[in-house]
Amino acid sequence: MLEAGYGLRVMSTEPHECPLHGAAVDHDRLVGRRVVQIVAARHRYDSEEAVGPLEIWLVDDLGEYIHITTGSDWCLIVDDAAPHAGYDLGDSGRVEVVTSGHGTPFARYVGEAISSVDERFDARTGRVGLEICFSTGSVQCRSWRGDLHLAG
Repeated sequence: MLEAGYGLRVMSTEPHECPLHGAAVDHDRLVGRRVVQIVAARHRYDSEEAVGPLEIWLVDDLGEYIHITTGSDWCLIVDDAAPHAGYDLGDSGRVEVVTSGHGTPFARYVGEAISSVDERFDARTGRVGLEICFSTGSVQCRSWRGDLHLAG
């Protein structure tokens, strides 16, 4: 289960909806799916090391996507959107979208099936946490002040 902290108010496995983004991908649909690839969007400024991920896509064994990112209202968005192309941010660098799990806690679970999914909600902003569990461990996804945080 997700740890306490981050100002979270409500923990529940009951269905809740994010006020702006609605319900997440159905948990029952995710359980049993094998993660075969990871796609990540990262911010790069000039020649500096890319930071992030800003958003992540888990590709399952059926070729479907689990997209995880944050909303402008600081909620955690979980949907089935496909990866988009990278884009230029002008003087602020660019966002690169690449197939690679390196640098994310999901990398160690490529090839494993999802065994369970738990969500965490804040009464004001909606979904703020998601824990995706595998047989050998789990990854916690959080929205913290509008940024995506992953820990495994």
